[in-house]
Amino acid sequence: MNVVTSRPAAPEPSAAAARAARPAPGAPVAPQPRLDPTDPPVEVEPTTGAPVDAVPRRVPVRQPRWQRRGAPGGGDAGWAPIEKVHWDGTPLRDEPRRGTGRTRARREPARPTHPPDPPAGLAALLTLSLLAAFFAWVSAGPFWLAVGHSTGGTVMITECVGGGLTQRCRGIFLADGDRFQAHGVRVSGVPAGRTATGSTLPARMTGPQGSTAYADTGPGRHLRWLLGLALVAGCAAAIPRWTGATRLADERQRRWAVGLALAGPLLITVGFLAAAW
Repeated sequence: MNVVTSRPAAPEPSAAAARAARPAPGAPVAPQPRLDPTDPPVEVEPTTGAPVDAVPRRVPVRQPRWQRRGAPGGGDAGWAPIEKVHWDGTPLRDEPRRGTGRTRARREPARPTHPPDPPAGLAALLTLSLLAAFFAWVSAGPFWLAVGHSTGGTVMITECVGGGLTQRCRGIFLADGDRFQAHGVRVSGVPAGRTATGSTLPARMTGPQGSTAYADTGPGRHLRWLLGLALVAGCAAAIPRWTGATRLADERQRRWAVGLALAGPLLITVGFLAAAW
């Protein structure tokens, strides 16, 4: 059944028109799909599906009229890479995130300053002060020996008990030149094979009023005072921390409290150094 309409039938193209529609040799043609499966794969542009080498690299940028009038003609001033513009030539811009303008910087709430606990602070002060006094006492004599304030001589062992770190020895110290003689002094640094009664060792004392004769030789005589004063400094740093001096709310009071806490072990050390002189 033939459908009859009022429109005239389209004329068939003639051979001359078909020949004219064909592109001239050497003229650029639109990219054609490669249907042959033996052809190598071609990278295509994901938006249009055309081969990458057929997509223009630079496109004109859409500009306002006032900027278009004042722009100098020619060159690549109005052209931008295709990756930096939209499909209509509008340049890409960083879009603000939602709520960026409305969000406000939240201030961290100030941590409440807890006042120090008096009983705990007093207990920590007494404990650390006693430890600092002990370390200063055992370091005073070796410190003066290390700086050269000492008297050389010979000590004779009269009694030794224990061994290793628990060894306790006493003896009689005779200074060089018979300047003085000290009885019943504690002897430090006695070797394990020289603990018999009557053994004599070269030793040093800080003076006639000293109570310890040091028979240490080599680095051991420096290790005693270095380690002891380092522990005193550790106790001084721990006193303001554990007594609560660093948690005082008033800045001036906090400075005074920390200063006094650090000055306590220092004064104790100076006192023992003066007594060991």
